[in-house]
Amino acid sequence: MAGAGMNDIKSRIKSVNGTMQITKAMELVATSKLRRAKLGAERSRPFRTVLDEVVSSILPSAEIGQSIWASGGNGGKHLFIVIAGDRGLAGGYNANVFRLTAELSRGEEAIYLPVGKKALEYYRHRGASLLSEEYSEVSDLSVGDTFAIADAVCRGYLDGVFGKVTLIYTEFVSMLTQTPKSTVLLPMDYKGEVSSPIDPILESDPEELLAEIMPKYIGGVIHSAICEALASESGARRTAMNAANKNAEEMIGALMLKYNRARQAIITQEITEIVSGAEAL
Repeated sequence: MAGAGMNDIKSRIKSVNGTMQITKAMELVATSKLRRAKLGAERSRPFRTVLDEVVSSILPSAEIGQSIWASGGNGGKHLFIVIAGDRGLAGGYNANVFRLTAELSRGEEAIYLPVGKKALEYYRHRGASLLSEEYSEVSDLSVGDTFAIADAVCRGYLDGVFGKVTLIYTEFVSMLTQTPKSTVLLPMDYKGEVSSPIDPILESDPEELLAEIMPKYIGGVIHSAICEALASESGARRTAMNAANKNAEEMIGALMLKYNRARQAIITQEITEIVSGAEAL
């Protein structure tokens, strides 16, 4: 019986060792991806800042304030662009995004644009209304794809398909911290963030100007959010795999202790049997 117990322990140790090799490999891959993704996120931030400054600089205009882009759409649903991960094993990365989206969409007539395999699976499984199922791989999205999304969003907003557009993604703060964040893309709302109190003079028609600017602005914001999300997913996966490695090492240590105790018990029992047999003779 004791021997059978030792074999079970050895089998568990072997199994945990195999799992730990996988998690260590995944941690190395996540670390490698994180370096590139972090650089991409850092490079996208100045671009996002310039976009925000350009849009906020024209918002004081009374003409812009009366535009459909700033005053609100013609009714319609609330579109949520949800950027999640392509794979799991990233701690609470995906769950945190879905939790924030659920909070914001409560009581809303919502339609979703999932970006990433996990987002698509999540909302498809729940039978949610989806704008598109085309963007199932975050890592494969190009700048052109983000502008295609922006064009579809702007057309739907002008046609009254949806009256509000919110972007949900994860902001990369550090290798250990990633924060779910929401940004209202439409209608434009930068209260308290307008850079200049001066009413700018517009040479062209405001609607034509915004119709030209908004798809580019929204495409740039979505591209920046994707860069942040990729870095956040790699950071979250690296942290999760590092924690899994530590847990595996602790489990192996506990199993080895248990194995040695069982082995010692068998040796003690055999010595006792030998001594007892010698005394009987």
